[in-house]
Amino acid sequence: MKKGKSLENIRKLIMIIIGAVIAAYGLEAVLIPNAVIDGGVTGLSIMGAHLFGIPLGVLLFVLNIPFIYIGYKQVGKTFALMSSAGIAALSISTVLLHDVKTILGPNDPLLIVLSGGMLLGVGIGIVLRNGGALDGSEVLAVLLSRKIPFSVGDIILFINAFIFLGASFIFGLESALYSALTYYIAKNVIDIIQVGLEKSKEVRVVSGKSEEIGDAIQARLGRGVTYTHGRGGFSNEPTEILNCVINRMEENKLVSIIKDIDEGAFVVISDVSEVRGGNFKKRDIH
Repeated sequence: MKKGKSLENIRKLIMIIIGAVIAAYGLEAVLIPNAVIDGGVTGLSIMGAHLFGIPLGVLLFVLNIPFIYIGYKQVGKTFALMSSAGIAALSISTVLLHDVKTILGPNDPLLIVLSGGMLLGVGIGIVLRNGGALDGSEVLAVLLSRKIPFSVGDIILFINAFIFLGASFIFGLESALYSALTYYIAKNVIDIIQVGLEKSKEVRVVSGKSEEIGDAIQARLGRGVTYTHGRGGFSNEPTEILNCVINRMEENKLVSIIKDIDEGAFVVISDVSEVRGGNFKKRDIH
């Protein structure tokens, strides 16, 4: 069992290094030569390297050290170790790739934003999916969200607003706007890498015909269902609550099945970031 866990950790470490190299290539071959930056600590490091002439790899590593420590205290040793490996790989890669040929020129701003954002998103997404991080700002945002009444996303947006504002003074307003757009693209690619294209959805149905709806879902959609007992708040009558997990392509068909049986059914559909265990497997429909 220990051997299997060690092999899994080695696999994750290799994937984290690969992700860091991809992100570094996106920075050095696409974004930095065209005065476009990323958000968070990476963005601060790029501006610092431009202003003070300090190698980007050095700043990336030094500025992230406090956040690795915070991650160790708040998340755990494994996360801190994986993040340290990722940040070290990113720092070394930016040094090694510093003189790599720029693949796009300043006359292709749309391609710069798209390709740079996608390379960053793929690289960071691979690292996050394997239990590490390349930027300490998200660790800081998680910690601050426990102390102040703002979400992690709100805090990251607030931090990056100041970073891109600073970039507008250093690189110009146009570069700052391109940087913000690159960050937006990268975040969406990260979500795809982490969650996958077949994003799952959880469905809860409250109906007097829950069992009939459940039978139809199993027969016509091939998905398993679970029933839980409930009680109406107004009617005070017992009811069956149907629970089911589907992928997003099956949502319209499921809603159609429910409407065919009970148009008045109460239906709640919410996004699910990940599904593990159980028997989340689509049964063949004949």
